[in-house]
Amino acid sequence: YQAQLDFGTASIGGKDSMSGTFNDIHVPPTLVSFAVGMTTTDKIVTATLKSANQKLYLIKVARNGKGFYKKDHVLRVFKALKELQSRRELVNAAVVRGAGVAARVAQMCFGNALGFDFDSKLTEEELFSRTFGAVIVAVPNDANAIDKILMTGGKYLGTTNQRGLFTYNGQELSAGAATISFAGKLERIFPTFANEGNMKMKIEEFKSDKTFKAAPGVLKGAKPKVIIPVFPGTNCEIDTARAFEKAGADPEVFVIRNRTSEAITDSLKSLASKINGSNIIMLPGGFSAGDEPEGSAKFLAAAFRNQYVTEAVRDLLFNRDGLMLGICNGFQALIKLGLVPYGDIKELSEEDPTLTFNNVGRHQSMYVNTKIMSNNSPWLSKVNTGDVFSIPVSHGEGRFVASDKIIRELAANGQIATCYVDDQRLPAVTTDFNPNGSDCAIEGILSPDGRVFGKMGHSERYDDDLAKNIPGFKDQKIFESGVEYFL
Repeated sequence: YQAQLDFGTASIGGKDSMSGTFNDIHVPPTLVSFAVGMTTTDKIVTATLKSANQKLYLIKVARNGKGFYKKDHVLRVFKALKELQSRRELVNAAVVRGAGVAARVAQMCFGNALGFDFDSKLTEEELFSRTFGAVIVAVPNDANAIDKILMTGGKYLGTTNQRGLFTYNGQELSAGAATISFAGKLERIFPTFANEGNMKMKIEEFKSDKTFKAAPGVLKGAKPKVIIPVFPGTNCEIDTARAFEKAGADPEVFVIRNRTSEAITDSLKSLASKINGSNIIMLPGGFSAGDEPEGSAKFLAAAFRNQYVTEAVRDLLFNRDGLMLGICNGFQALIKLGLVPYGDIKELSEEDPTLTFNNVGRHQSMYVNTKIMSNNSPWLSKVNTGDVFSIPVSHGEGRFVASDKIIRELAANGQIATCYVDDQRLPAVTTDFNPNGSDCAIEGILSPDGRVFGKMGHSERYDDDLAKNIPGFKDQKIFESGVEYFL
């Protein structure tokens, strides 16, 4: 309550569900506090340091003899930080946690594999003691900005380096070793590395001279109509619909009802009817039917093998120049149907490509770099081969597996759309760049004519203000390309 009065802030509420007595269990009175700070996205800064020669400063909140903060100093610190932020001079900022200053600086460096030279004037107690009520900041090498920090009692900590070393008073620690120590605590339970994927052959870029346009008169109305079926477990339909709407399409989210066999039958007949009135079928990500039984997207694929739905899909693709896109769970369904790489719904054999469990043996959620390997598709008309994008992935069964013969055919036909790549922009099979261990680093493939596209990375999870702390281009313009095909 005193903090609310000092800082002129309101209570944001809460719930005390742990106090009191239940049968023979007596819970001591407990206070759990939390806070949310709201601001506009243009003022958001990250804790992740991005380059060498960044100077860091530590600002500690002054305390009285009882360990309580001094109101006047706290307000002065907040005012200084706000001024730096408003002038775009607050480059990075991080709150120090219980492990201390040195550990927090190391965490700020880990993301971009930087090292750090700690100032020799710092004491071990300052670096390694538990430190609360403190913030580490990076500002431009500008006298006014630095003076603002020093006037609040700020102290110089040191400078980032690209040597991959943490140094202090003649002592050195490898940043790589520190990262492994930090991340390796749960390696046996949640592994981050697995056996390398299979790089069976070198995948070359495929450049097509085709111009992709739907036949004149195909589009009825001002906007391409997109049907997005939602099955139990689907969770990406809203993001997907928003991406298509932003691109100029008219998306419709259609929920498949499955409480009774009659409801399923009626839903699939309705889905077929809606496909007949659409230009694009989009299969979004998620975990349809909880990825059971024995594999992801089986329920979704079974639904599309329904007679009415299959006929509608074939009419869209073969007679009406329509498009299909499947992302993550949707890609899994396209593979199980044969729509990629074959371009039609067909019975599959053990020799056909598949998507299976990640090599690492668990779900992977991160940003990865993917490279455009082919432009042989209307979905890729707004990018160039060789372009690299940073795309989020989230899946447990994303490992693309195929025989040497099939991969060779896909490469020759320009059907390998995208690959996971390393920092040198080369297809990669190690877990840190290829999160599932896909053969030949394949992330997305096309049908022979390029009008059906399946990929694991969530290209729909994009906005100008998302993942600002992660470098790289993120907008593949897939949805805009699909819309433009009909215009």
